[in-house]
Amino acid sequence: MSTQTDIEAAVFRRLLQHLDEHKEVQNIDLMILADFCRNCLAKWYGAAAAEYGEVVDYEQAREIIYGMPYKEWKEKFQLPATDQQLAAMQARKKSD
Repeated sequence: MSTQTDIEAAVFRRLLQHLDEHKEVQNIDLMILADFCRNCLAKWYGAAAAEYGEVVDYEQAREIIYGMPYKEWKEKFQLPATDQQLAAMQARKKSD
């Protein structure tokens, strides 16, 4: 493994830790601001695994990203989207 790959892996782990420490940041907030969310990271993880010949299904990838089964995370931490969040998401979709 190269130093660059080691650094990138460390940064990815730090990103996951940061997201875990800020569960108040909802996926819809991430989508509005950055056009990606935790679920996107899980999809990218699964796709990257496939490129290396590994099978990591979506639910497995989400458990890696969320640090627990997605259903559990959703029950504990996901709040209903507010009208303001939904409007901002619609505005973002229209601007794409």
